[in-house]
Amino acid sequence: MITVRAVRAVRACLLPLPLPLFRVPCRLPLPLLVLVLAAAALVPGCAPANPAPARLRGSDGPRAAGLPKTVNAAHRGGASEVPENSMAGLVSAYRHGSSDVLDLDVQTLRDGTPVAMHDRTLDRTTDHTGPVSRLTLRQWRHVRLRPGKGLPGDWPAEHPPTAAAVLDRLGGHIVLNVEIKDERALAPLAEMIRARGLTRSVYVQSNRIRPAVKAHRMGLLTSVWRSVEQARRDRPERWRGTVDMLSVDHHARDADIRRAVASGIPHVWSHTIRTPAERDRVLRLGCDGVLTDAPRLLARTPQRDKPDAADGERGR
Repeated sequence: MITVRAVRAVRACLLPLPLPLFRVPCRLPLPLLVLVLAAAALVPGCAPANPAPARLRGSDGPRAAGLPKTVNAAHRGGASEVPENSMAGLVSAYRHGSSDVLDLDVQTLRDGTPVAMHDRTLDRTTDHTGPVSRLTLRQWRHVRLRPGKGLPGDWPAEHPPTAAAVLDRLGGHIVLNVEIKDERALAPLAEMIRARGLTRSVYVQSNRIRPAVKAHRMGLLTSVWRSVEQARRDRPERWRGTVDMLSVDHHARDADIRRAVASGIPHVWSHTIRTPAERDRVLRLGCDGVLTDAPRLLARTPQRDKPDAADGERGR
């Protein structure tokens, strides 16, 4: 054990140094080398300052079944507080501790690799333009995110992560809600989730029912979001046993949200919440969670128990 720890410590110390250092030949006898490595493991400051969370088996980490009674989910990582769908933003939301669930979107590259991106094109959020689906993985690594104006704090010019990288970094540490914007992402994403033992802690979301049915048959947790017009026409009771979480647009009528809540689907959340007042209304209507761009704001703003007079008539 001490040798393994020592090797990791030495690697952590050496990685920031110039590459030529690795070309220096080592002529130390093996016993002396082991002693040097063991001593290095005990030297303060050799460990990385911000190590990535350790990989956990799915059974070790949080599960969707263990979420609190009222869920605060960070939509795209909390898009009004961090750069959306970025690794830095997702990790920041996780470390802050204000969110029970981290939400992200997934598009696919030309070879079918699922990557974290909301739009079909790169234009809005990156320094590149054109469709995401035209890029190879090598080209993807040259893309850099362009944080939106008005975000608090300073953010690195990082490249957007792959879905696999997000699962490796945060899977097993917090429940995830992964929305597939391209149905081609379902099969590779399902394989990644199963391989990492995360089938009980990752929702796979879509706006359509057909992908949810496929995901359910694959043994995954399913999540479906619906717009105002869809919620008006929906009969969500038909999806009991297939959909694990239904998210309804918070602009929907009171009657449509209540119908979703009464459908028998285990969990009904609402999106995309930006203010405490919006949160309070949907929770009073029976939702047990919200997808919000401002999870830190909502976490420090207590829910009000009494409805406003205007809330009682909104959306009827």
